[in-house]
Amino acid sequence: MDPAHFLTSPRVTIVAGKGGVGKTTVSLALGLAATRLGLTALLIEIEEGSAVGTLFGVKHLAHEPVVLRAADEAIGQGELTARELMADNSLVEYLHDHGLKRISSRLASSGALDMVATATPGIKDVLILGKVKQLERSAKADVIIVDAPAAGHAITFLSSAVGLLDAVQVGPIETQAREVMELLGDPDRCQVLLVTLPEETPVNEVIDTAFQLEDRVGVRLAPIVVNGCYPAAEGLDEDPAAAAAEAGVTLRKGEAEALGRAAAFVGERSRLQAAQLGRLDHDLPLPQLRLPFCFTSELDLDDLDALADALIEQIRLLPEDVA
Repeated sequence: MDPAHFLTSPRVTIVAGKGGVGKTTVSLALGLAATRLGLTALLIEIEEGSAVGTLFGVKHLAHEPVVLRAADEAIGQGELTARELMADNSLVEYLHDHGLKRISSRLASSGALDMVATATPGIKDVLILGKVKQLERSAKADVIIVDAPAAGHAITFLSSAVGLLDAVQVGPIETQAREVMELLGDPDRCQVLLVTLPEETPVNEVIDTAFQLEDRVGVRLAPIVVNGCYPAAEGLDEDPAAAAAEAGVTLRKGEAEALGRAAAFVGERSRLQAAQLGRLDHDLPLPQLRLPFCFTSELDLDDLDALADALIEQIRLLPEDVA
């Protein structure tokens, strides 16, 4: 499959997954992958205090887009920007757009939104998704990536419009919720990309999340991203001392035993991962995009670029009929 087509049709990709599976890392890798293809990408963070921009030297995201990676026409690189999208700011913009500019800031700063949210559950999420819908319609970016809340909250977040439509029948809130549902339910405009690890608990959760999203929201599910996959390794069962002797390498005392334990660990992890990948494939009939495990204590920009390249290559392997 053409990676540019995968990323732009639909324009909005919502990335969700259990906490700790690398959801934000995958969101950034998607954004960088888009820039490598000459596309402009906007990454939206909806949780305060996100460290999305720290690798790019940006301490805090703001409501206005911040450039994480500038466009470079010489190498055909697009621009990656990022912004926070909080309910308070979305409310201010919504009121501005509906002729209430004078009171919008005062209402937001006075805590009125919290009172409204208490009386109308789901309104905060609908305000945020409504802004995503507005950005999608404006076509200011080729690719819009939403770093959604962790899996449990993601279901509530994405089904918020359904609940509001059940409670509100007319008025601007009903219109906003209905338009959000139209966005989420249109496979040509929006998809949800779930992220997991090849481990038992994350696989259980991603399977459950996928079926709940299909049942409650009716959103298009993109291929599953399986993060942290161990690379294929040969010779793990070989005797380290014999292999070293054959290669003409002299091992110091204790090194052969340490290498043997390391090989046994990697072999066991690889077998466990293979079992979970097989179970995921059997229980959730969606293609998989497998990203390699980064053997580092802390990711840097080089790691993100490598993951972006891996993501592009994995997308290329998808059959054309996935879109």
